[in-house]
Amino acid sequence: MPDEHDEAVLQTLLDRLLRFRLPRLQAVKARVDKGERLTDEDIGFLKAAMADAQDGQQYVARNPRFHELGAQIAQLYGDIVGKAMENEQSHGSR
Repeated sequence: MPDEHDEAVLQTLLDRLLRFRLPRLQAVKARVDKGERLTDEDIGFLKAAMADAQDGQQYVARNPRFHELGAQIAQLYGDIVGKAMENEQSHGSR
C-alpha cells in the first residue's frame, strides 16, 4: 500500500531519472554496444545509479504503476553490465 509521501518521492526519483540518469545510461549503453569498455567514471556512475535505484525500490514496489518502468530500468542496467563484461573479455581484463 502506498505511503502518503510516496507521490513526492516518486516524482523526485522520476525527475532525476529523466533529467540525469537515463540520458547518461543511454550514452553508456551506446558506447558499450559499439564495443567500448567502461571507464572508471562510468563504473562510478553505474554504482551510484544502482545504489539510488535500490534506495527507491521500496517506493516502486508499493506503487504498481511504476513496476514496468522499474523493470525496464533494471533491464537497462543488466544490458549495460552484460555487454561491458563481454567487452572486457574480448579486450582482456584491466
